[in-house]
Amino acid sequence: MPRRKLSEYRSKTIINSILGFSYTGWSVINNNAAVIEGHESYTVKVDQAVKGRFKKGLVLLDVPQSDVYQSITHLKEKGYSSILVEPYVSHGDSIERYLAISVRRDGYWLSYSDKGGVDIESNAESIIEIHLDDLTDWNSLSKATFLSVEQLREIFHTVKTQYFSFIEINPYVIQNDELKILDCAIEADDAGMYAVSDWGEVDLRNPRTEKMTVEEEKVRTLDRNSPASFNLSVLNPQGSIFLLLSGGGASVVIADEIYNIGLGNQLANYGEYSGNPNTDEAYLYTQQVLSLIDTSDAERKILFIGGAAANFTDIADTFNGVIKAIDESAEMLRSNSVKVYVRRGGPRQEIGLAKIKEALDAQRLLGGVYDPSTSITDALNIALEGINV
Repeated sequence: MPRRKLSEYRSKTIINSILGFSYTGWSVINNNAAVIEGHESYTVKVDQAVKGRFKKGLVLLDVPQSDVYQSITHLKEKGYSSILVEPYVSHGDSIERYLAISVRRDGYWLSYSDKGGVDIESNAESIIEIHLDDLTDWNSLSKATFLSVEQLREIFHTVKTQYFSFIEINPYVIQNDELKILDCAIEADDAGMYAVSDWGEVDLRNPRTEKMTVEEEKVRTLDRNSPASFNLSVLNPQGSIFLLLSGGGASVVIADEIYNIGLGNQLANYGEYSGNPNTDEAYLYTQQVLSLIDTSDAERKILFIGGAAANFTDIADTFNGVIKAIDESAEMLRSNSVKVYVRRGGPRQEIGLAKIKEALDAQRLLGGVYDPSTSITDALNIALEGINV
């Protein structure tokens, strides 16, 4: 995926190092044996990019040494494989603070608030946003955030050089003139893992439990039994934007654009096929994406079939499989008021695009069909207009 969350363990390791602090924590993944000792009590929590962990009972506070391993087992029994353990920090909610740096279309933005913590969204009016540029008053930001100018600049530099799209420190507290990070999150462009050494694939996290959906399992089986490549991740089962993508580069552009325009929370799935799959394989893969559409309760839904101009994937052959699956599910798609948009190019694109346009029109599912003369982002934004109405 273009934007993936790092584990909290890795995020805290990176951010504490940036700020010049040491970090004590234990990452317990699957059944690895971690020797956890040296403190009276601990915080034990799921470290798997899950939102609202406190409200879901996935954060255990002030756990005595004698109960740490039992607490780890308790969270693993809920289906999670990645657990973070760290010394418990006692503090009052009133001193919790919030800080974030995000990458947006118009540059870098720093946000801060003196009302941090799990209820930060309820205190949105307290968040102050500053556009970071050559005129940024770092001294004023330092006074407002209680971080030094050097620390703020180092966080900003790290965002730009480590392929991060978002860093959030929430909350952090100041106790006895010492800054302590209680929770933090980093979102990174996963393509950047090949260019940096501070984080890698092992640090990426998915917000789901160990159990895969039926569709994910079928795609994994398909991938194992084919020389072509297939992957599928369910992000939001109740989402409204469904993707049937081909090629990793274009897939990144498409998903990134959805997040950039603020519709990331409506993205139902991510994945792609590549390596010139045959007609039957394209049919089987498409079936799984259509199955996800059928189970979503979203009021409006679109299916975007996208990709760049392929080098050797036969567009006509793969689209024959896609068309077969759509024809079989046409009634379901119409009942869900789905419109299908296509943007693709490559060998035999004229034949493939003409066939899929004819099929979608016949099934009253046609949203739009575009060749490489229309950019991927332009085609996608036309499709997304159906979600924004």
